[in-house]
Amino acid sequence: MTRLIIAVLALIAACSPAPPAPAEPPPPGSQTATFAGGCFWSSEKAFEHVRGVSSVVSGFAGGHVANPTYAQVVRGGTGHREAIQVTFDPRVVSYRALVDRFWRTIDPTDPDGVFCDQGPSYRTAVFATAEQRPVAEASRAAAQRALGREFVTPVLASARFWPAGPEHQDYAERNPARYEAYRIGCRRTPALQRVWGDAAVN
Repeated sequence: MTRLIIAVLALIAACSPAPPAPAEPPPPGSQTATFAGGCFWSSEKAFEHVRGVSSVVSGFAGGHVANPTYAQVVRGGTGHREAIQVTFDPRVVSYRALVDRFWRTIDPTDPDGVFCDQGPSYRTAVFATAEQRPVAEASRAAAQRALGREFVTPVLASARFWPAGPEHQDYAERNPARYEAYRIGCRRTPALQRVWGDAAVN
């Protein structure tokens, strides 16, 4: 019995996703961009392999409760949106390029969320500093012209970003089968392509 228990525990350990690696210090001169793009698992996946991006963290922004938990945000009443904070090297990738990419990861005409993820915590937004705001607004205007439809996703003033728990970080990469089941069940890819066609970023 002891050998069987040991074998089962070893199998569970082997199949369990590893926790995300500790964050490394950002390269000197790095900047951050904050986007609320519906499900933060999908937003994180859309940015984490962009050249010049050193890290993408899932979390919450725009609310009025300090250090909220995922359960609090999902339950409602905190005012937060699921968001990501992208740390990038502006010498390699510009803030404008990141905002341009963001629009094509969402349906910016939906006021209530993104595809199957609907509700206050899934509403989309760009959170921009005073310096970033003109760039974000120009990107929004250009993307709106390209799509030919009115955007409802706003550019908002920068807000405090709170990281989510470690179980939500690098989710798609650590849990590929579960993420794929979510993506297919949500019909995310065809829905995104209906909005953006070949320009969609999934």
